[in-house]
Amino acid sequence: MSVSMLSEQLCKFGINTQVYTTTANGEDELNVTIETALQVDGVPVIYFKRITGDHTHLSPQLLKRLWVQYRDFDIIHIHAWWNLVSLGACLIARIRGIKTVISPRGTLSDYSFNKRNSYAKAILHRLIGKGLLRSAHIHVTSHQEELSILNIIQPKSITNLPNFVKLPFTNSTSNRALDSNKFRLLFFSRIDDKKGIDILIKALPTLNFNYTLTVAGPGEILYINQLKEISQQLGVESNINWLGLQTEGKFELLAEHDLLILPSQDENFGNVVIESLSQGTAVLVSPFVGLADYVTHHDLGWICETEPQTIGETINLIATEKDKITRIRANAPDIIRTDFDEATLVDRYVELYTRILNQKP
Repeated sequence: MSVSMLSEQLCKFGINTQVYTTTANGEDELNVTIETALQVDGVPVIYFKRITGDHTHLSPQLLKRLWVQYRDFDIIHIHAWWNLVSLGACLIARIRGIKTVISPRGTLSDYSFNKRNSYAKAILHRLIGKGLLRSAHIHVTSHQEELSILNIIQPKSITNLPNFVKLPFTNSTSNRALDSNKFRLLFFSRIDDKKGIDILIKALPTLNFNYTLTVAGPGEILYINQLKEISQQLGVESNINWLGLQTEGKFELLAEHDLLILPSQDENFGNVVIESLSQGTAVLVSPFVGLADYVTHHDLGWICETEPQTIGETINLIATEKDKITRIRANAPDIIRTDFDEATLVDRYVELYTRILNQKP
């Protein structure tokens, strides 16, 4: 979503923007015309077939097109890392002498670097990744992500700019009053062990007030069933409402709750935090969520460590701070709309590109 909105806003700004991407759609392939420019929400997009059905996303035709058409571009902006499209595009840009911006989108965090496929990543990094990253300009979305990257590489430059977040035009539902009979908790994210949902469930038995927890988001059935089994063992299953993937009515769902909880063990930004605050719903996040500093700076929620006991104690405290929750509900939407105004953000991205273009090779 953030990449799409950036592309759309650049086109509206008058920047000649072209998107190259693959037909990857999870384990499936998008049913689209390939290797032909299509208009998608005002952005010219060319889809290329991939020959691997996994996260390597190898697409020889995409890389071939980039190799041939490199003169069409002043800057190549690569989103994500650790796949053959990103690495290949970065290598082509370096050989062809095109300035490169890389948005790792969390893929160069300590957690991502060391947690999954760490051996393969270490080899790739040593053989090719380190040199490519050093020759590129890095875009991050939080100070936390910036520190993680600087621990492993010194790029040409590193710039912190927030994601674009698609917000509704109004937040009329944010005026809903608190329910004095039941405190409504919400976990709205991909259901994965990285997101800390298991820690949150283990914290529920320590809550000393009447509550419900809504869990919204996609996930692997096996892991979801494991979480449900944990909730049954702890005797809290009747307090949890599992909604699955939610797209329509997302903002209404956010507004209907009193507190969004995102206890992630690694989160380079956290769009749902901004989405929740845009509806006036306060947030509780871990210090590993990229927006934790933003939440603290504007006093729009709470930060706590990713331990069941600590999370439970913090939620018990939050449930007593009705005045703060009411203040956040009243003030947060205006703060978010000011800080995440699309016209202001695109100006900052254009400034980034202009600064890079004006730098010597």
